[in-house]
Amino acid sequence: MSQALKRIEKELKVFNEDEHDDAFTAGPIDESDMFAWEGTIPGPEDSPYEGGVFKLSIKFPKDYPYKPPEVLFITKIYHPNVKRDTGSICLDLLKDQWAPNTTIMQIYNAIQNLLSVPNTDHPLEKEIAKECLENNDQYKANAKEWTEKYAHEE
Repeated sequence: MSQALKRIEKELKVFNEDEHDDAFTAGPIDESDMFAWEGTIPGPEDSPYEGGVFKLSIKFPKDYPYKPPEVLFITKIYHPNVKRDTGSICLDLLKDQWAPNTTIMQIYNAIQNLLSVPNTDHPLEKEIAKECLENNDQYKANAKEWTEKYAHEE
């Protein structure tokens, strides 16, 4: 068994044993491929994403944990740090701040924090970042509208 697979299986076990909100889920899409997961993350309280449940795609590289997983939003989201058309996330933890001891729950917490506090200095969606800075009420209204439209539980 590869080192990556051992670590992924350990991550899954720890995630499932950890006490956390039921809206946080993670696991393989198909038991025959432990490198491709889907999960959900709840919108943080006191944010325009509150009440939403967002689906994520998590793809682990073969050299995990030395390289970060690719984490994308499957659920459409209105956010300066998430590409509307691809779901790509601009998050330091998934790029140059990656460390091999980072866990899936730490990634989830970092994403949830990003939803609460957008990083307008490094946006993937410049127009949304501008709106967030210059007309925050409109940004929040748009984000809430998208959350209600796309991030409802099925």
